[in-house]
Amino acid sequence: MEIQFAKRFDGISGSAIRDIFKLLTNPAIISFAGGNPANTALESDVISRLALKVLAQNGTQLLQYGQTEGYAPLRESAAEFFRHNGVDAKPEELLPVTGSQQALDLICKALIDPGDTMLVESPTFLGALQTFKLYQANLVPVETDEDGVIPELLEEKIKRHHPKLIYLIPTFQNPTGRTLTLERRKQVAQIVAKYGVMLIEDDPYRDLRYAGEPLPAIKSFDESGRVLYCNSFSKIISPGLRTAAVVCTDPTMMRKLVIGKQSTDVHSPNLNQAIVDAYLREGILMEHIRIISESYGKQMSKMQQMLATFPASVKYTRPDGGIFLWCELPEGFNATDLLKTATQMGVAYIPGTHFYTQPGTHHNTMRLNFSNATLENIEKGMNIFKELFISEGLR
Repeated sequence: MEIQFAKRFDGISGSAIRDIFKLLTNPAIISFAGGNPANTALESDVISRLALKVLAQNGTQLLQYGQTEGYAPLRESAAEFFRHNGVDAKPEELLPVTGSQQALDLICKALIDPGDTMLVESPTFLGALQTFKLYQANLVPVETDEDGVIPELLEEKIKRHHPKLIYLIPTFQNPTGRTLTLERRKQVAQIVAKYGVMLIEDDPYRDLRYAGEPLPAIKSFDESGRVLYCNSFSKIISPGLRTAAVVCTDPTMMRKLVIGKQSTDVHSPNLNQAIVDAYLREGILMEHIRIISESYGKQMSKMQQMLATFPASVKYTRPDGGIFLWCELPEGFNATDLLKTATQMGVAYIPGTHFYTQPGTHHNTMRLNFSNATLENIEKGMNIFKELFISEGLR
């Protein structure tokens, strides 16, 4: 007798990124596939020192059960840190979570019933799409351009589809690297207030800026309490600590998130929260961001320089920061089918089709990550791509 699985898994194939990671056990393969920070950016000595420090100071409490609402000192220090993003949140308006992915899960748990409509950028983060699909949301894409989501189209689709929730990555977007302009941020805040729609602002890359001026979060223009601001310490401290936070200024919504988290993991690990809190309180994070951004900027420039040597038919984004570039090959080229050959040649990427709400489309696109590759490997890997594409008839 076959196992009868929940219908929510119908059509869910798993994370393309995680599946491709299985191909990368061979150290000879150059990977542009993940979203990892550089190994050199992971300060194991600093984390080790901070872990010993917080355990010496408060070890018994950290090793005991904690509050679902989070480690109180982290709520204070993270709220203070987010103020440089223009997000003026009180500690009680901030919920530490086990990675931003959990924030998305908890928000959907609180708001989405099967069949409810969500608006998402097209393309958008495949991990978010997987979460939304598991909650059986009706996903409606909103077109974007070089300046991010188009507010007029967003408003038009709100009127037409009456969504319960919107999901945007406004700064150095995953997968394209694009950034929503200041004027559009203000417009989006006005639109969600006008129509009473909840908006998830997912902002994990905003501090990884290599050029241009920082922009305030959409949340900084939120006067209705409809914007849920998510940020993570994964890209700027450590992804393995799985420490992030969601800012929610509506007390009723916050209570729903806390109740949902109680049944998910009771609370995020106290020790991990305390390590991140200590990191923030020592005042060393901004200097660390400056150092890794200097390196990432060189890696991004190198990848763009290599792409500039490709035939002119290859289009790619030119962001001011983040960790991704987005490439579009001519129509007829199938980056999804070419992945197997590419990995056999020693290089990997994520086919762009996985970032769209409708599977089996946009096969001529691909996402490239540069933050976890050396300059030497970027040059070598991109030359392999060029050789592959030209051999397939790219002109």
